[in-house]
Amino acid sequence: MNLLQIPAAAPRALALLILIFAIAASPMRADGPSPAAVKAFDNYTAAAESHTREDLAAGGNFLYIDTLPQPERAKNYALLRHGQTLVHNSAKCPAPPCTIPGGLIHDWTAIVFVPGVTLAQTLATLQDYDRDAIYYQPQVIASKILDRSGNRFQVFLRLQQTHILTVVLDTEYEIQYAAIDDTHAASQSHSTRISEVENPDSARERVLPAGNDHGFLWRLNSYWRFYQADGGVYIQCSAISLTRDVPAGLGWLVGPFIQNIPRESLLFTLTATRQALLQKFRTGTASPTNHSSKGDPQ
Repeated sequence: MNLLQIPAAAPRALALLILIFAIAASPMRADGPSPAAVKAFDNYTAAAESHTREDLAAGGNFLYIDTLPQPERAKNYALLRHGQTLVHNSAKCPAPPCTIPGGLIHDWTAIVFVPGVTLAQTLATLQDYDRDAIYYQPQVIASKILDRSGNRFQVFLRLQQTHILTVVLDTEYEIQYAAIDDTHAASQSHSTRISEVENPDSARERVLPAGNDHGFLWRLNSYWRFYQADGGVYIQCSAISLTRDVPAGLGWLVGPFIQNIPRESLLFTLTATRQALLQKFRTGTASPTNHSSKGDPQ
């Protein structure tokens, strides 16, 4: 499978056009993130992490829906308890994604509620990264814990994303978990390497040097919050990523991938997390506490 694979269902004329561009259009290749783009992303995530620390230290609103006015907050809690996954654009700019020199910053937050599980069971499952290729297939096609020291993990994931184009990435992350109290926990994950893979799972497979790629994903940080209440666990994840901008003349090809994948990938991740926990603990072995959420006025 080539890095830029055309889905079999694509019309022949469109497939031919994409193939021509994939072979001949060198502008699709990015030179890697510019120093200005990296600095802008680092500043953006530093501000987000500072805000997170303030949130957690203050012991105030834990989930983003807690900041909503009533009755909207109660409505969102009810939707979560009915199995919906909520997704929110959290980008701190007038017109998301945020345009920076030579790139785009995407910032999305999603929440799910998993009934019948405990905080301990949720964390143990999330930390079982060797099984991510099972929990999150087909987006994760290989996974491995490279190192663990207490609540700190180094993790490898081979990712596959498809939106007209199919892109395969070898990625590594530093992940740190922190217990807040008996019913609250948090974690943060920083990508340390993202490399595109050409011709994966073939004799011609080649992992490109980081930055020598098409710029579909240069950085990915994720920030998780876990809250045990209402007979289950609320799971929130905020994903902040850095990609190339949309190249002139190729927006029809590259634009949908760059603009849609960050949201779709996060939605898939939270939905798959919920499903994995439900399948693992549906025997009813969990004994969650019953704390009333802020969405339910008593």
